[in-house]
Amino acid sequence: MRNIEQIFINGEFITPHGTERFDLYNPATAQITGQVRLADHVDAERAIAAAKAAFPAWSQTSKQERIAALKRMHAAVAARHDDLLEAVIEEYGAPASRSAWMARYPADVIAQVIEALEAFPFTTQAGAATVDMIPLGVAGLITPWNSDAGFICGKLAAALAAGCTAVIKPSEMSALQTLIVTQALSEAGLPPGVFNIVTGRGDTVGETIARHPDVAKISFTGSTNTGKAILRNAAETFKRVTLELGGKSPTLILADADLSQAVPLAIAAGFMNSGQACVAGTRILVPLARKAECEAALAQAVAAVKSGDPRDRSTEIGPMVSEKQWQRVQRYIRLGIDEGARLLVGGEGRPEGTQDGWFVRPTLFTDVSNQMAIAREEIFGPVLSIMTFRDEAEAIALANDTEYGLSALVLGRDVEHARRVAQHITAGRVLVNTLTHEPKAPFGGFKHSGVGREMGDWGIRAFMEPKSILG
Repeated sequence: MRNIEQIFINGEFITPHGTERFDLYNPATAQITGQVRLADHVDAERAIAAAKAAFPAWSQTSKQERIAALKRMHAAVAARHDDLLEAVIEEYGAPASRSAWMARYPADVIAQVIEALEAFPFTTQAGAATVDMIPLGVAGLITPWNSDAGFICGKLAAALAAGCTAVIKPSEMSALQTLIVTQALSEAGLPPGVFNIVTGRGDTVGETIARHPDVAKISFTGSTNTGKAILRNAAETFKRVTLELGGKSPTLILADADLSQAVPLAIAAGFMNSGQACVAGTRILVPLARKAECEAALAQAVAAVKSGDPRDRSTEIGPMVSEKQWQRVQRYIRLGIDEGARLLVGGEGRPEGTQDGWFVRPTLFTDVSNQMAIAREEIFGPVLSIMTFRDEAEAIALANDTEYGLSALVLGRDVEHARRVAQHITAGRVLVNTLTHEPKAPFGGFKHSGVGREMGDWGIRAFMEPKSILG
C-alpha cells in the first residue's frame, strides 16, 4: 500500500490542512493500491497566496531566464520517464500502445513550449503604438485523469513561459503520477511559489481556485459540465479562461475512400487512449451506398482489437479508469440497444479472459440515428457508432449536428477533395488521412467543446493580454 501524504506549496512539500483520504486503485485489478491525503480550501488559499507573492519577480524575468528554467524542468521530468511509465500502467491502466507515449509526453510538451517561447514576440509594433504582451497573474491550472502528467507539464510550462505563476489542481485519481511529476519539478530550482501543486477535490480546491479574486486565469481540461461551472464562477472576478472540454468527434469515410487504409485510421481514432479521450472519433459516418461494405470492414477490425491486461504487449484497450467510469460505459451500451441501434461487435460485460478489472468489450453499433444518446453524448469509452449519409452535403451536416466541435477526421482517396470537405466541418482540429499531432498548431474546440486555444504560440498567449503604449 502506498500512502501519499504531502502537497507542494511555496517550494516545499508539506502536509495538507485537509484530512480526507482518497483510495487509489489499480483499474486492471480493481484493487486498492494506496491512499492520497487530499488538500482542502485552506491549502488552496495558501497556494494562491504563495503564487501571488512570487508573481512580481517571476513576471519580470527575461525570456532567457524562463527558457533556462524550462530546460531544467525538461531535464528533471525526462529523468523520471521510467517511473512515469510504471505509474500510468498501474494507476491508469494504459496499455503498451499508449503508456510509452504518456511517459514521454510530459517532457516532450515542455520542450515544445521552449521552442514556442524562443520565437515568441513579447513586443510588436502596431502603427504608432508599441504593443507589449503582459502576463495575467496567478494562473489556476486544473487537469484531468486521462493524461495527468502531460497536462500538468503542458499547462505549467505555457503559464511560466508567459510570466505567470501557477496553482495546479490535478485529479485526485492520478496522485501517483502527480507525485512523480512534482518531485521532478521541485528539482528544477524554480523560485518558491512560482508553481504550487495541490491535490484535492474539484468542489473544494477546484472551486476555491475558480472563485478566488487573486487568480487571474483558469486553464481547465475536463468535462463540459464542470467547464460550465468554472465559467460561471470565473465570471464573478472576470477571470480569463481556457476550457478544453468534451467531444463527440466525427470520422467521415468519403465515397472514394480505400477501406484498407481508412478503417485502421477510423478504429485508431475511436479507440485512442482506450476510448477515454476527448478527441476520440466515436461517430463514424459512411456512404449509404457502401454501408454493408463499411460495416463488414469496421466490424472485422473492431473484433480484432484486444481489450485486457495493460501489461500484455498485444493489448490495445486497457481498463476504464474507475468502476464509476466502467458503469457509465455499460449504461451507454445498454442504452444503445434499448434505443434500437444494431450491435455488430462487443456489448455489455467484460471481454473474454478478464474478470476483476474494469475492462470493456470494444463495441460497435450500426443503424444509429443522430438523435440517439450514443450518437449525441460523450461516452468516454470504446464504443463506436456507424451512421450513413447519402451525399457529402448530408455528411457535413451530420458531422456538424452536435453540441461539440473539438476534432474530426476525414478519410478519402482524393486528398485535395478531402481537404475541401474538412474546411466545412466546425471543429477546432480536422485531420485528413492522418492521426498525427502537430504541437505548433492551436488546439481547442468550438461550441460545447470549450473556449480558447492551447499549444504553440497560442498556448503562451492564452496567459497574457496585450497592452498598447503610444507617444
